[in-house]
Amino acid sequence: MSNSLYFPEELNMLRDQIRRFIENEIIPNGEAWEEAGKVPREVFTKMGELGLLGMRYPEEYGGSNLDTMASVVLAEELGRGTFGGFSADILVHTDMASPHLANVGTPEQLARWMPGITSGEKVCAVAVTEAGAGSDVAGMRTRAVQDGDDWVINGTKMFITNGVYGDLFFVAAKTDLEAKGSRGVTIFAVEKGTPGFSVGKKLNKHGWLCSDTAELIFENVRVPSANILGEVNKGFYAIMKNFQNERTVLGAMSMGEAAKAIELTLEYVKNRPAFGGVLWDKQAIRQKLAERSAQVEAGLQLTYHAAWMDAQGMDCVKEVSMVKAYCGDLVNKVLYDCVQFHGGMGYMRETPVERMSRDARIQSIGGGATEVMLEEIAKRL
Repeated sequence: MSNSLYFPEELNMLRDQIRRFIENEIIPNGEAWEEAGKVPREVFTKMGELGLLGMRYPEEYGGSNLDTMASVVLAEELGRGTFGGFSADILVHTDMASPHLANVGTPEQLARWMPGITSGEKVCAVAVTEAGAGSDVAGMRTRAVQDGDDWVINGTKMFITNGVYGDLFFVAAKTDLEAKGSRGVTIFAVEKGTPGFSVGKKLNKHGWLCSDTAELIFENVRVPSANILGEVNKGFYAIMKNFQNERTVLGAMSMGEAAKAIELTLEYVKNRPAFGGVLWDKQAIRQKLAERSAQVEAGLQLTYHAAWMDAQGMDCVKEVSMVKAYCGDLVNKVLYDCVQFHGGMGYMRETPVERMSRDARIQSIGGGATEVMLEEIAKRL
């Protein structure tokens, strides 16, 4: 929504740049990527050349020194691109994985890895989720034990985006085995090819088909202490801190998807003949699309406000939790209606809203399930 008071001209220009890139590079090729189950590496490097992978980071590492509002612009426009799997690959790289390095990395770590991240030469992922520990991070079972100057990691991670083709993984593991709950977690940087680190299997998903998702296995993976991000046993707090950014961009992505789905559906119902006129002539359809449009606008403005609060350094856990809960559920409601109003065509793989409806389903689950978000809100009421 380029006419929003939250966006200065600089960010409106950024939005236009991202939209052109998606129209020229993503939409013509996305179907082939869906079939292949992966996004080509050169897409990352093209985005890196345009400065789109490090917008939040310092110029010395190839960044642009922008804030949360830039991430929202990127996420919303990616959502509008209609290929949720591509959006997921990019946003995990830019706003869910690499912030762990940017937030607490030492100068040596930043110099070592950040230039490759912002250029797209080094794709990154965050490995927190396990089969028995998703939104409940405290249930993690992966362990890391110190051995001299090294740490030895054992365990498995599940549902890891960029897990198959990624290069650098920020892995959460329990390092204080006596600590209760979420305490005693440390984040390690683990590079592809480290002995003992392997992809268990590439996962076959309901949606996000062009996004590679994997089970990761760590069998006596030895990493040096120099690969620890932040403080030992304080990783949970770093994870919680970045959840606010992650959930904000997922909200923006959801609303971009919903807004685009409504546009596609309006075009369809205004041209689809039915009962001596077109579908748009039917009051039930007009009013439902009007209602959904109002709700999407509300979701966008809530997302913008939460992002603005984050950019100002304000406590926005309640607002961000509202964004994630509201937008994650709303995009599914919108896509349900859009498929319905497309009729039989909405059920065909050749129709974007069919793919978008599958991609949207994860939005109320990933990054914090709706039920978990509602509990976060309730704590603050």
